[in-house]
Amino acid sequence: MSFFKRLKESISTRTDAVTTVFKEGLTKTRTAFVERVEDLIVRRKKIDEAFYEELEEILIGADVGVNTVLELVDELRAEVRKRKIEDAAELQPVLSEKLVELLRGDEDPSLNMAASGMTVILFVGVNGVGKTTTIGKLAHRFKTEGKRVLLAAGDTFRAGAIEQLEVWGQRVGVDVIKQQAGSDPAAVMYDAVQAAKQRGVDVLLCDTAGRLQNKTNLMEELNKIFRVIQREVPSAPHEVLLVLDSTTGQNALSQAKLFGEKSGVTGLVLTKLDGTAKGGIVIAIRNELNLPVKLVGLGEKMEDLQQFDSEQFVHALFAGLIEQETGDKV
Repeated sequence: MSFFKRLKESISTRTDAVTTVFKEGLTKTRTAFVERVEDLIVRRKKIDEAFYEELEEILIGADVGVNTVLELVDELRAEVRKRKIEDAAELQPVLSEKLVELLRGDEDPSLNMAASGMTVILFVGVNGVGKTTTIGKLAHRFKTEGKRVLLAAGDTFRAGAIEQLEVWGQRVGVDVIKQQAGSDPAAVMYDAVQAAKQRGVDVLLCDTAGRLQNKTNLMEELNKIFRVIQREVPSAPHEVLLVLDSTTGQNALSQAKLFGEKSGVTGLVLTKLDGTAKGGIVIAIRNELNLPVKLVGLGEKMEDLQQFDSEQFVHALFAGLIEQETGDKV
C-alpha cells in the first residue's frame, strides 16, 4: 500500500470537521510549499544535484529551517540510493513520510491533565502572539467538554491585557480572577488558585506577562508564579505552554529556544497558521527543539484551535496528491 493511502486510512477514524479545519487552515502553506514541490518534480523529472538544490530552496522558503532542511535532504538522498529511485515523482511520498517522522516525535501531543483534582495550565510568550485568544479558545473547548473552567489574569503589566481576558471570559461564559493593573502577578495566581479550589474548578488557565523573553526580571517573575502555584497545588503547573506566532517564522524559533531554556516550557502552541505561507516553521520548531507542539491555531473561529496531529498536518499539505492517488475527496 502506498504511503498516501496509508496516511489517508490512518486518519479515517478522526472527524471530518477536524480534517477540514487542518486542510483549510493550511491552504497558504500548501500553495507555497507543496505546489512548488509538484512543479519542481514535473519540470525536472530526474533526481540530480540541481533537483536537490532547488528542493532545498523551496523548503527553506517555507521556513522549514536550514538545519532541518539539510537533515531532511540528506535523508532523502539516502532513501533515493537505498530504493534506487530515479523518477522524481516517486520522491513525493518519501518526502511526505519523512515529514511525518520529523513531526511525530516520541511525545504525546495531548495536554497533560491532572490525574485527579484541578489541572493548572500556564501560558507564556511575548506580546502579540495570540496568547489571550488561545486561552479564550481553550477555555471554550474545556467548557464544551463539560469541565468547570477559571481564568487567571496574570499579565498585569501590559495595558489592556486584563480587560482583553475579561472579554474572552464573558464570550465563553467563564469567570476571570484579577487584580488591578501593575499588581504582583504571583498574588493574582494565589487568589486564582484559592478561588479555583473553593469553586471546585477542573481547569485553571493562567495568563502571564509577555515582556521580552530575555529579560531577567520576567524569568524571576515566572519562577515566583511557579513557587506560589506549586505551594498550593504540588503537582502543578501540569503544562507550561509557550505561545508562538507562526507568521513570524524564524523569529518564533528564536523565541522558543530562549523561553524553552529558561521557563520550564512543556509544550508549544503555534497560532495563525492559516495566515502564513510559511507553515514549515512547525517542522523546524518540532525538529530543532525537544518540545512537542500541543495546539495549533488554524483560523478565527473557536473550533479552529486544534490539538496538533502530525498526520493531519501532512495530510492537509498533500491533500491534492492524496485525492489524485486514492480517487476520493479528502
